[in-house]
Amino acid sequence: MKLAIMQPYFLPYIGYFQLMNLVDKFILYDDVAFINRGWVNRNRMLLNGKEHLFTIPLKDASQNKRICDISLADDPKWRDKLLKTIEQAYRKAPFYNTVFPLTTKMLNFGAANVADYIRHSFEVLNPYIGIQTEVIPSSCVYANDKLKAQDRILDICRQENATHYINPIGGMELYRKEDFAAAGMQLSFIRSQPVVYPQFRNEFVPWLSVLDVLMFNEPATVRSMLAKYELL
Repeated sequence: MKLAIMQPYFLPYIGYFQLMNLVDKFILYDDVAFINRGWVNRNRMLLNGKEHLFTIPLKDASQNKRICDISLADDPKWRDKLLKTIEQAYRKAPFYNTVFPLTTKMLNFGAANVADYIRHSFEVLNPYIGIQTEVIPSSCVYANDKLKAQDRILDICRQENATHYINPIGGMELYRKEDFAAAGMQLSFIRSQPVVYPQFRNEFVPWLSVLDVLMFNEPATVRSMLAKYELL
């Protein structure tokens, strides 16, 4: 069984979905410390031909709190403001009329915390893209948050009876193939290959939010993009 573990990111780039699509089960690592100015509640879209950072505002966010313990901001006005920005950015994109209702459904979802909010976004997007991977939060299952780093990842793999753990390429400095082999598991790293597509008439801006990918490409094309990676 192939397994991946990642912190929940809102509308992440296509590489996140490549990893999710590659495995049998995808663990949302939501009971770890929130990172300020990270990618949990931020990403980038295309606005007026340039990358534009957008943020989901949170309530009392702190690196001393777990992701699953942080709520969305109380003021609902940010949702309408962000939707208007997305409308301004993509209303002339070829798949706007299909993707914008999905975006509205994700942004207007009421959730107890930011982790649940992001998990719901995958419940909306994955069927549209064609991803069938099971997605579950770590906070509800494993009861091993006393373990740290690689030891905790290995323990989750053992609990899931995983035979193959796959991590983004950035984890090559964190995890050792020898340690996974000693536990009876294969360790691989995924590296995304360039994904290029027309973005209006401007010079292409790479690695934006999956929202950008969906606005400019039909689901079948996005499915083909999910296979543009190499496994190391």
